Amino acid sequence: MLDHLIRGATVVDGTGAPAYVADVGIREGRIAVIAAPGTVDEAARTSENAQGFVLAPGFVDPHTHYDAQLFWDPYATPSLNHGVTTVVGGNCGFTLAPLHPDRPEDADYTRRMMSKVEGMSLVALEEGAPWNWHTFGEYLDALEGRIAVNAGFMVGHCALRRHVMGPDAVTGRQPTEQQMAHMLQLLHDAMDAGAWGLSTTQSSTHSDGDGRPVASRHAKPVELIALSRAVGQHEGTQLEAIVAGCLDQFTDDEIDLFVEMTTAAGRPLNWNVLTIDAAVPTRVPRQLQASERARRAGGRIVALTMPILTPMNMSLGTFCALNLIPGWGDILALPVAERIEKLRDADVRREMLRRADSKEAGVFRRLANFERYVIGDTYSDANAGLSGRVVRDIAAERGQDPFHCLVEICANDHLRTVLWPMPADNDPASWELRQRTWQHEDVLLGGSDAGAHLDRMCGAPYTTRFIGDCLRGRKLVPLEQAVKMLTDDPAQLFGLRERGRIEEGFHADLVLFDPERIAAGPATLVHDLPGDSPRLDSKAIGVVSVRVNGIEAIRDDQVTGAVPGTVLRSGRDTRTVATK
Repeated sequence: MLDHLIRGATVVDGTGAPAYVADVGIREGRIAVIAAPGTVDEAARTSENAQGFVLAPGFVDPHTHYDAQLFWDPYATPSLNHGVTTVVGGNCGFTLAPLHPDRPEDADYTRRMMSKVEGMSLVALEEGAPWNWHTFGEYLDALEGRIAVNAGFMVGHCALRRHVMGPDAVTGRQPTEQQMAHMLQLLHDAMDAGAWGLSTTQSSTHSDGDGRPVASRHAKPVELIALSRAVGQHEGTQLEAIVAGCLDQFTDDEIDLFVEMTTAAGRPLNWNVLTIDAAVPTRVPRQLQASERARRAGGRIVALTMPILTPMNMSLGTFCALNLIPGWGDILALPVAERIEKLRDADVRREMLRRADSKEAGVFRRLANFERYVIGDTYSDANAGLSGRVVRDIAAERGQDPFHCLVEICANDHLRTVLWPMPADNDPASWELRQRTWQHEDVLLGGSDAGAHLDRMCGAPYTTRFIGDCLRGRKLVPLEQAVKMLTDDPAQLFGLRERGRIEEGFHADLVLFDPERIAAGPATLVHDLPGDSPRLDSKAIGVVSVRVNGIEAIRDDQVTGAVPGTVLRSGRDTRTVATK
């Protein structure tokens, strides 16, 4: 007997093949039968009429930071609501394990680092996770059996370094031969337990809770190559890496490093995120040179890129992307009163704008067009009526330059004002460039950062927003191709076994949606994290049902309470993907 029968759905199977109408039966967590409507003769415990709805494989998000959130939110909201049934965590060199058993202070260090570098609520980290593990395997075991999504995790280089070197990991000192051997053993142990491979960062934007460069930024190429080589000794593993050039354009040395890492491992390496902007025509060709050089050397480098524009919630009062503009961090770290005094100094503002528009600012240059900012929430009588207005218009009324105007508005709120920059790359030429870039064999959709930067951005709904855009908006790719880009393509990159397609025998990770309605609601601030901490959320529109391993986890944007997900472990749940 079937557990469930979905009748008359328009099946988009993830392969890119044309859609077709079929009945799909589920048994014991897998797709048991796909047949013409009305021809399934096996009884089913439950069934539903899906005529007019699209049935697709569950979406795979290749870059998330749900490592902590899954403990207090096993549904990985809002990703699961938006059809994501598999998430990849442990990215950017940051994981919650391993933790040294004799240094309880390492857990506190990790929490403060994650709060700073990934914008997670420190209170939520302290109160929402049990922190009862030491090894990476114990961390995976702590999640097993209690999550509603499928989740696989890289092991973070920063955690490996901290475990072995303690506080010396962030001093610039290099590991001794014995420490390097210990680090390698920890990595092997983690992959034996199911880690998907190594993630690391060399990005200048990544600092710990004390403001120091995170541990992996101190690693030399010889260390990174040795760790990469270890990854290649395990079935179904990967590399994920971030360097400073990911934000704009790679240096030759960065490309050399990536190529050496992927070839040493014999495994794909993915990086995040390829920003596509027609105003910077040299960026995409330069970034994809890394992929082309890797192919020639026998490796593979994959660029993640987002198919939507993710609005970002900015503020002069709390840590956000503005702090990462060269020369801005020190000013925006001052106490509020001193910060306001500095920001009101015309010479200081002039220098800040100069630095923000310099080549060293890279992709952050796009944040310096302050006349295009929209004022969000305000908190003072002086700012009454400004919410929703564009700074350009307010500045013209007041006879001020836009940055000065913005500073005065924020100062009235003691810097609590919410700011929304209007994207500069929302022009037809940029969308045409995205469409062309998506066709490259080493470009993959993803980079949501879901689970991180919780009160600053909400990238999780990229799946439904992209599908809706393909059906009723710009229509840059057909529905069948769009689904493939969100399902089979990432499943193939990570070597997921029997996931990413609607095929008999495959795991029944499925999303059923109304093609006339599928979309994502606007990002809204909610206070539902441990400690009443805030985050941005987005409603899923037109998503009828989401099934994970055959069990319904979402119905009409509401969680069902079921936790059918599994921790996906390398080797068992992933196969090795050849780079040649």
